[in-house]
Amino acid sequence: MPIEIRELNIRVSVNQGPQESCPLPGVMQSTLSDKEELIAECVEQVMELIKLQHER
Repeated sequence: MPIEIRELNIRVSVNQGPQESCPLPGVMQSTLSDKEELIAECVEQVMELIKLQHER
């Protein structure tokens, strides 16, 4: 039996401090590299799905 969700409430609290509070300066650079790698992988998977849909 399927469950229907009629309303979904999501609350998020974001506290952004100054950039100097980061104890490791190299952390920010590595996260940018990780982010670019993740985006590249997602694009590759999306292109593969589009290719498979066109082959049908």
